[in-house]
Amino acid sequence: MGCCSGRCTLIFICTLQLVLALERQVFDFLGYQWAPILANFFHIIIVILGLFGTIQYRPRYIVVYTVWAALWVAWNVFIICFYLDVGGLSKESDLLTFNISAHHSWWSEHGPGCVRGEMPQTPGVRTTESHSYITVMGCLMDYQYIEVMHSSTQILVALLGFVYACYVVSAITEEEDSFDFIGGFDPFPLYHVNEKPSHLLLKPMYPST
Repeated sequence: MGCCSGRCTLIFICTLQLVLALERQVFDFLGYQWAPILANFFHIIIVILGLFGTIQYRPRYIVVYTVWAALWVAWNVFIICFYLDVGGLSKESDLLTFNISAHHSWWSEHGPGCVRGEMPQTPGVRTTESHSYITVMGCLMDYQYIEVMHSSTQILVALLGFVYACYVVSAITEEEDSFDFIGGFDPFPLYHVNEKPSHLLLKPMYPST
């Protein structure tokens, strides 16, 4: 019963992680954040693997998911430090775009309540866009805090997944060991028929004359 409850909870956590990862992937694509896009892609693959392992009783797959959960926590801690300018990191850098472009988080211009100030393109200057944004005002929350909230949620769910994954692996392993003990290592298997000892005495037989 405990293993079943743990498996059901882990299945729910993995499903929730998939939903959160897909939501995050959409906004990272909109902001051209290539490093988070790659990380989200691997995260989705590993979570699907963990979900499959949980449903099909494959502890090795769940172990892979458990290891990735720890790495995913570390990645999101890095993202939090990046947006909070901790440890020499700067949210204004192009680190998350691999220095390919100068794009920043999609939330920097499209956050709750944000109003973008626009300047028509300068005559004689050809650009791929009809206008350029110069100011963003009225945001109810700075974009870095939105990103921090996303990463914090990811960390919380990943930690829950890590704990329940360890529990499910332990429960499945105990069940397998118990099964092996009953059927594999038992010197008297289930189909063994107990024979009563025979106390018959052998007596010599003489032919009658």
